[in-house]
Amino acid sequence: VQLQASGGGLVQAGGSLRLSCAASGRSFSRDAVAWFRQAPGKEREFVAAITWSSRNTYCADSVKGRFTISRDNAKNTVYLQMNNLNPEDTAVYYCAAEIFLLSNNIRARESYGSWGQGTQLTVSS
Repeated sequence: VQLQASGGGLVQAGGSLRLSCAASGRSFSRDAVAWFRQAPGKEREFVAAITWSSRNTYCADSVKGRFTISRDNAKNTVYLQMNNLNPEDTAVYYCAAEIFLLSNNIRARESYGSWGQGTQLTVSS
């Protein structure tokens, strides 16, 4: 599956933005999908994930209560709604997908075999 992340941009602190991760090549309605982010000089870190049925969602503590992950399998798209953004959220955001998690940990980078190219989010203070 090919993943295309989009929706990044420049936003002021306190603002909101929605990222999209669109899949092509096949349906990813059976995939777990996650968002990760990587700030300059830092490792790529987990942000949020959603199971294929949307039954379970997971968020990093740093974004809990501010970010919401959702999916529309009919559109083959997963979303990350980000509210109350702060400069610490500045990073390149990547989406990733996998049908059978490679490491059985939905929060781990190594669980995902398909990755999008990333979209830049910059939050100004």
